Amino acid sequence: MSVSQTTFHSALLDPTAAIPEGLLDAAEQPAGRRFSVYRNNVAVSLTEAMHQAFPVITKLLGPQNMDGLAGIFLRKHPPSSPLMMFYGEDFPGFLAGMEQLSHLGYLPDVARLELALRRSYHAADSQAAPSDALAIPPEDIMQARLGLAPSMQVLQSDWPIYSIWRFNTEDGAPKPAAEAEDVLITRPEYDPAPHLLPEGGAHWIAGLQAGQTIGSAFEKTAAASPEFDLGATLALLLQGGAITSVTIERLAT
Repeated sequence: MSVSQTTFHSALLDPTAAIPEGLLDAAEQPAGRRFSVYRNNVAVSLTEAMHQAFPVITKLLGPQNMDGLAGIFLRKHPPSSPLMMFYGEDFPGFLAGMEQLSHLGYLPDVARLELALRRSYHAADSQAAPSDALAIPPEDIMQARLGLAPSMQVLQSDWPIYSIWRFNTEDGAPKPAAEAEDVLITRPEYDPAPHLLPEGGAHWIAGLQAGQTIGSAFEKTAAASPEFDLGATLALLLQGGAITSVTIERLAT
C-alpha cells in the first residue's frame, strides 16, 4: 500500500499523528522508527528556526514557552517554501489569534518588527545616494522625489515596539514607556537596524513611497502632525542608506 503525499506531509508535521501505514524504507521494511527520527529532526529544525527568527519574542516568553508555540505554529502554518528565510511570515497573526496571550497585546507587533528586520536583511541590494545628495536649495528639496531602498521597512504600532526591542537587545537600555511608536528599518551595510521615527514620520515616508514629492508629503503630514520633524526624518533615511535617488522636478516658468 502506497502512502499519499498529503498523508505523509500531515504526519510529518504533527508529532501526535500516527505513522502512515505502508511506509517502507529502502529495504522494503516498515519505516516506523526511521520516520519518527526524521519527524523529530524536522520539528527540532523548524523550532530552532523560530528561535533564531524571533529572538526577542523568545526572550519575552522564555525558550520553553517558545518551543511549545513553535510546535503549535508548525501544525497550523507548515512551511510553504523550501527557503527557511520565509518561514514564520504568519507568526505575528498567529500570536494575535492566541487567546492565551491576549494580555500581552504588544507581542504581535514586536514579532512584526523582528520579521521586518529579517525582510530587510534578505531584500535586494541597492546603491545609496551620495551623502551630499540633498545639499541643494530648500525650494529644490521640497520639489524632489526620492527613490527608496528595497531594504527599507516602516512599521506603525500602538505599542512601544522599538523600546521593547531595544530593552531586550541592548544592555542598559531604558525601560519602555507605555506609548505608541513607529519604526524605520534601514540597512546601511549588511545588518539592518531599527530607528525610532518622530511623530508623523511613518505617514510622510508612506507619501514618498506613493510617489509624492518631499514638499507635498510634508504638507499632508504636517496637517495631521504639526510637530513633525522633516529634517530629522530625512537624516535617518540618508544616514541609513535608504535614499537611492533624488529627482528634482522644477516648476515650469
